Amino acid sequence: MKKVVTFGEIMLRLSTPGYAKFIQADNFNITYGGGEANVGISLAQFGIPAEHVTRFPDNDLGKAATSLLRKYGVQTANILYGGDRLGIYFLETGAIARPSKVVYDRANSAFAQLEPGMLNWEEILKEAQWLHWTGITPAISDGAAKSCLEAITVANKLGLTVSADTNYRKNLWQYGKTAREVMPEMVAGCDIIVCSKGDAADMFGIEPKKGEGSGFVSVCKQLMNRFPKVKKIVNTKRESISASHNTLTGVMWNGAEYLKTPMHQISPIVDRIGGGDAFMAGLIYGLLTYNDDQQALDFAVAASALKHAVEGDANLVTAEEVIPVMKGDSSGRLVR
Repeated sequence: MKKVVTFGEIMLRLSTPGYAKFIQADNFNITYGGGEANVGISLAQFGIPAEHVTRFPDNDLGKAATSLLRKYGVQTANILYGGDRLGIYFLETGAIARPSKVVYDRANSAFAQLEPGMLNWEEILKEAQWLHWTGITPAISDGAAKSCLEAITVANKLGLTVSADTNYRKNLWQYGKTAREVMPEMVAGCDIIVCSKGDAADMFGIEPKKGEGSGFVSVCKQLMNRFPKVKKIVNTKRESISASHNTLTGVMWNGAEYLKTPMHQISPIVDRIGGGDAFMAGLIYGLLTYNDDQQALDFAVAASALKHAVEGDANLVTAEEVIPVMKGDSSGRLVR
């Protein structure tokens, strides 16, 4: 099977022990994570060849982050080294009525200092079948945005499937361009996107219209009219009952029908960071494995639900662990 290539920034994650608040912590737990890399790691656990492309500083932290990718079976041959620093984010895990908190320290990272032409996308993608990126990448810097557009252009030329999680983060767009200026050209090259009604409004100025079904379906129809290459639009619906108890449902519009999954009850939550990335990895696996959109969507949401029981950024469960949850078994009974 040809590989899936993911492209985006990886940061050092420093999280407080257990459920400690920042003010209580006198040490942090260390790992590395980033939305696109989380997708690649999860795919590797499912048995799908995956490669992550990024840029790290040429120091011990960059090498440690590379080692983590290799540990989980992700190819790293095309990682660039250079630039000033590795981005950092700090995590305080919430519980019950106290929400989790994230503080970013990612300015002037090695990835943000990427420039067009640094990556040979023709070479990177020649043995690939799929390219995945998120809206975080073009939000980081003009160079990162242009590098991502290069990747999409080459992927389209080579006939790869291209997916994106549009993932609008208002506070990241600080380099003089807006999402509405940058994202349309990039989404135009995608086959599959994750997009909420809110993201559609913020990034593309698209709002639901009356008489076009549900708000989500209305937005999807307008997105597909504007971006004819897009064939599937998916999203998750999360209800936060508390920081420790969420529900999760997946939805898809495939141009012909609206699909929805059963609701998953997730309680207690061990670590909700990376839940969306687990969903995307599950969807890619499902679409590559099942000849059925509903089964692919069901697998994706089950994978995301299971991620909430895994510490760290990435989903480390196997496909064999997802399938029982996909079929409705959420008992968590002892396996031996």
